[in-house]
Amino acid sequence: MNVARICCASFALSLSACATTPGIYRLTPPAEVVVFPKPPDIARYQYLGALVGESNFVRPDNAQQQRGLRLWYWLVGLVFGEEGPYTLARPQTGIVDDHSGRIYVCDSARGAVVVFDRAAGALYHWDDATPRQRFKTPVGIALGPRNEIWVADAELGYVVRLNIQGEPQGELGKGVLQRPVGIVWDAQGQRLYVADAAVHAIFVFDAQGREVSRVGKRGEQAGEFNAPTHLAFARGELYVSDSLNSRIQRFNTQGVWLSTLGRRGLNIGDLPRPKGVAVDAAGRVYVVESYYDYLLVYDHENRLLLAIGGSGTGGGQFNLPAGVWLDATGKVYVADMYNGRVEVFQFLDDAPVAPQSPPTPSKVP
Repeated sequence: MNVARICCASFALSLSACATTPGIYRLTPPAEVVVFPKPPDIARYQYLGALVGESNFVRPDNAQQQRGLRLWYWLVGLVFGEEGPYTLARPQTGIVDDHSGRIYVCDSARGAVVVFDRAAGALYHWDDATPRQRFKTPVGIALGPRNEIWVADAELGYVVRLNIQGEPQGELGKGVLQRPVGIVWDAQGQRLYVADAAVHAIFVFDAQGREVSRVGKRGEQAGEFNAPTHLAFARGELYVSDSLNSRIQRFNTQGVWLSTLGRRGLNIGDLPRPKGVAVDAAGRVYVVESYYDYLLVYDHENRLLLAIGGSGTGGGQFNLPAGVWLDATGKVYVADMYNGRVEVFQFLDDAPVAPQSPPTPSKVP
């Protein structure tokens, strides 16, 4: 690094106090009110906005500070080759810690866990899987025991344990897992479930990281998988997005198959490429259908209730969405991967929703 760059780096660091001033958390506001279903039907979900990066934290309206902040970004870009505020690139999935208010997002293109800390008014990115190894393709995340955050890295081939400061605490599944993707922690049963897309099975670990069992094998029959990806756990049941078999499968804690949701097809409500899956307290099942760019909502009896989204870049639309997750306030988060954002929807009404007849989508395979 030459003298000019050293001077720039020193000056940039002197301005870092401006850049780290706590901000006010807010979603990027929608251009217009977007609800699902559309009027005249009763709105059940409203699009609130998106998470995109540091711009979700608005700094105090101080002109001198804002000039310093812009200069800081410019100098950091000059020295380190990264200009402008930190943004999401290819978000995969995430979780919300309802106690701290933090939103954790796995970004595979950044090779990082991106943390939206609403209480601190700041965004962090955790890049290190171990003291000597950076994340490569983090795609699954769960809140584990002992206030740890557990991250499945598909390329590294194991699950990383982080503390609440983002410091590596060890790994599990190393040498056992091949391509871990979806991950979910059952706090009551003290079991960690990991979907391995290469082995076509669900691995079950205890809190100490010991493998205790496996669920499934490669195949198309009930209880078998073809590249399982995302997972959810709710009300004592495990939900598996069996992506290349075009379905969601449901199991009990003993790994016994209970039911299947979805099939291949051309109608909205079919699941040619299911990805993220989540379940709310009322038993509604949320499935990201990545081929047709929809978030589909089903009841516990596997009946389609609502289709949210569609292809596009506007508010409430998606471009190859991936994960979906929920928080305690009725918000639904969708990793809109190729639009580089996480879209947030608010559930509005707990009145019953009548199952819909599936319309034909505009996109044809």
